[in-house]
Amino acid sequence: MAGSKEIRTKIKSVENTRKITRAMEMVAAAKMRKAQERMRAARPYAEKIRQVAAHLARANPEYKHPYLAKREQVKNVGIILITSDKGLCGGLNTNVLRLVTNRMKEFDTAGSGIRLTPIGNKGFSFMSRIGAKIQSHLTGLGDTPHVEDLIGAVKVMLDAYVAGEVDAIYISYNHFVNTMKQEPTFEQLLPLSGEAMAESQQGQWDYIYEPDAKQVVDELLLRYVESLVYSAVTENQASEQSSRMVAMKAASDNAKTVIGELKLVYNKARQAAITKEISEIVGGAAAVN
Repeated sequence: MAGSKEIRTKIKSVENTRKITRAMEMVAAAKMRKAQERMRAARPYAEKIRQVAAHLARANPEYKHPYLAKREQVKNVGIILITSDKGLCGGLNTNVLRLVTNRMKEFDTAGSGIRLTPIGNKGFSFMSRIGAKIQSHLTGLGDTPHVEDLIGAVKVMLDAYVAGEVDAIYISYNHFVNTMKQEPTFEQLLPLSGEAMAESQQGQWDYIYEPDAKQVVDELLLRYVESLVYSAVTENQASEQSSRMVAMKAASDNAKTVIGELKLVYNKARQAAITKEISEIVGGAAAVN
């Protein structure tokens, strides 16, 4: 029965693994609901401020912010890459990293330098391994991110843009569609163009600024960038928890299938051993007679 003992050990091991994946599935489901609430709460503000900023880009103010000025030559690009800190969430991080890697190859072919700001341990580790130039990074955000936590790492990239060291900034993250679908997204953050928002309303926009255009536009566009980065982080976290819940459910289902198969093999091995013992007893009895 040595073979049967090994099979029993494997069954016990898979059962323990299934308990862990079931627990992780339930934890991810609870976190997913909270992450979706944060994501939905952040969306209206991000969309509205994006709309106002797009109007500013089409307006003709007396003050033109650097965020609205398109550079003639794009010598260097900055990429804010948002991934998760932890794994076990299916192909979520792999998909967004593949997308960013392909875009980096395109920029490299065009002769543009690349600087990165990874937010999340998975993206930071991957970019460090491939030798990418990391401008700044942020890890360990936790399950409840705050705008204050993001400002430091993002401001390094924004300062590089204002100083002319970077000519365009892109942001990449996983856009939450629904529990079963998350889309890797790569979009331009700066410079902001009027076409950034797909709007049916056309025409020129202009504003009266109080106290002055510089102070109002500076604050507005800073809030714009912060809100979009925060919104992207909340989208990515909702995607992470959804993907982890689905992955752990699939792992639990697979473990259940494996346990069934192992039990079938165990029963066959046990039956074969019993049949062999009976045959030996019958054979011995026949030899004595």
